[in-house]
Amino acid sequence: MLWDLDGTLIDSAGHHWIAWRDTLAAEGRAVQPSDFVNTFGKRNDEILRELFGPHLAPEWIERVSEAKERAYRRLLREKGLLPLPGALRWLGSLREAGWKQALASSAPRPNIDAVFEVLGLARYLDAVVSADEVGRGKPDPAIFLESARRLGLPPARCVVVEDAPAGIEGARRAGMPSVGVLSSHHTALSADLVVPSLDALPQEAFEALLAHG
Repeated sequence: MLWDLDGTLIDSAGHHWIAWRDTLAAEGRAVQPSDFVNTFGKRNDEILRELFGPHLAPEWIERVSEAKERAYRRLLREKGLLPLPGALRWLGSLREAGWKQALASSAPRPNIDAVFEVLGLARYLDAVVSADEVGRGKPDPAIFLESARRLGLPPARCVVVEDAPAGIEGARRAGMPSVGVLSSHHTALSADLVVPSLDALPQEAFEALLAHG
């Protein structure tokens, strides 16, 4: 099982929006929530280039990205964080059933570690891979292929759970079946199985996806 983090296991969109808004305001750039609708699941450098054009200075991107992520982690620790419905139940039941599980997230590793501090998700996982480690963000399949390698599984024996089109496309390119979790940000996804929430995921969904692979 390969899990996305933001929007799939945790409801972090509000914290991310406030962090982006405040960080960019300090740079004299005003943004709206609608500016980020299509950026979920992407790396910060990709988000900033989509918002402000392809010719941004790498130094500016790095500085703004670091400031935004510091602001996000501060909000996370001050305000707390909630797992999305069904997330902990699925992580726990799959762990008990002997499934290998990895986190495959576009989030920087310090953000992942901060989430682990707040929610204790690390106890369910056999591997954690961030896009920073593989150098390419979703929809590139690298993060999923590296996750499968660390679990010791062929791609076709891994199921990806995602909430964003970039992640679903990355799973397809990796040759992995996918589950798409709908949200207010993405009300339609082209995954192999689409559910309104993890709570609505059928009990035998993952076995069925692997059986049809």
